[in-house]
Amino acid sequence: MPAPTEDQLEELRRLASALENRLNVIADTARRDRDPADHLEALKSASEAIQDSHLRLKGQIHPRLEHFLANCSYQKALAMIENELIS
Repeated sequence: MPAPTEDQLEELRRLASALENRLNVIADTARRDRDPADHLEALKSASEAIQDSHLRLKGQIHPRLEHFLANCSYQKALAMIENELIS
């Protein structure tokens, strides 16, 4: 695959941020225990941000990253973005 364009890099950064946010929401068990509805809403919002970025990048990303995103392997997707695509 050719190197990402500046626009693609910016979208990959947004995607990485959304992935980090979702992982942080999942890890926030205190929030989940304190207010399950709020926790679920935050999780939905984070997931929607990931889906939106994924749709904007569809057909423009490495097949392995596409595979990770399609299969909700978000830690692997984040690692690939950080280590291989925007480093």
